[in-house]
Amino acid sequence: MTKTASIYQILYYQFIHPSSSMFILSVTIYKPIKFKAMHSSTLTIQQPLNFLSSTTMEIPIMIKTFLLTSLILFISSTHVVATTLSSTTNLFREYIGAESNNIKFSDVPINPNVEFHFILSFGIDYDTSSSPSPTNGKFNIFWDTNHLNPSQVSSIKNQYSNVKVALSLGGDSVEGGYAYFDPSSVDSWLSNAVSSLTSIIKEYNLDGIDIDYEHFKGDPDTFAECIGKLIQTLKSNGVITFASIAPFDDDQVQSHYLALWKNYGHLIDYVNFQFYAYDKGTSVSQFIDYFNKQSSNYNGGKVLVSFLSDGSSGLSPSDGFFKACQRLKSQQKLHGIFVWSADDSMGNGFRFEKQSQALLAIH
Repeated sequence: MTKTASIYQILYYQFIHPSSSMFILSVTIYKPIKFKAMHSSTLTIQQPLNFLSSTTMEIPIMIKTFLLTSLILFISSTHVVATTLSSTTNLFREYIGAESNNIKFSDVPINPNVEFHFILSFGIDYDTSSSPSPTNGKFNIFWDTNHLNPSQVSSIKNQYSNVKVALSLGGDSVEGGYAYFDPSSVDSWLSNAVSSLTSIIKEYNLDGIDIDYEHFKGDPDTFAECIGKLIQTLKSNGVITFASIAPFDDDQVQSHYLALWKNYGHLIDYVNFQFYAYDKGTSVSQFIDYFNKQSSNYNGGKVLVSFLSDGSSGLSPSDGFFKACQRLKSQQKLHGIFVWSADDSMGNGFRFEKQSQALLAIH
């Protein structure tokens, strides 16, 4: 058999065998002529059993070539889509460092069969005085650098090839007061942010950033331009490979993040939606409804589900969170799980981190 016939035969097996409700093209080749056309060829179009019976027809060589080319492109595109979907279902992310309780990366159990992101909490554009004030995009570190330092980052990433480490920006508070997004102007904030964050990210060998501002003195459009251009610049400069946002269901918060999503959503890889900000006692069905609503708000985004380690609000692991995850997984909607936070999970031996990763690791 010639090289051309072998290629066509492989296409036949790739396309005829997967179970699918789509139509299937079955190609049979006769008398191949070196690498070009075939003397005789039949094309069978088979429909699902509950739709149409199969028909067979002889096709001129030019039409056959067009159909085979289309088939190759279709197979390639569906393969890409399938690969993309499968790569988004085993992502586990955990915030770490906000409570400065001596936690280390190595304290957290890591399943080698998931994609694991640590998210350092937080980098804030406030000064480090006893009464911090905004610095217009000049970020400083507000986590425990004694236990979560550059050497620790390198160590955990060298030990686990599936681990990446990101930096979260903003957060709820700084030294007892709210941490506000408070830029002087888009250009000045952006310039300061790019410079200061590039320095931190390179020093710590980080992979991405997470946006977790929860209080605002700038309007939604200013927030969108500052953050959108920050992500765009850091990515184009090769400083980060991914970015996420962490909104929750609050009118002011959503107005800012949805403005960002509208103009720069194509640059945002994950939506760490804080489902734990909903009321304690949230039911499984309510959780699914919330998920569908936010997936619609952040249309086209990879919306991750979430819980609090202490179970103080939202749908907790002990009250049905994993049941909701199983339901979403069965619908191919479970893009990943994130937890707030490793600091709090030390007290329960990271029980739910283990359970989350075990669920995500199942294909």
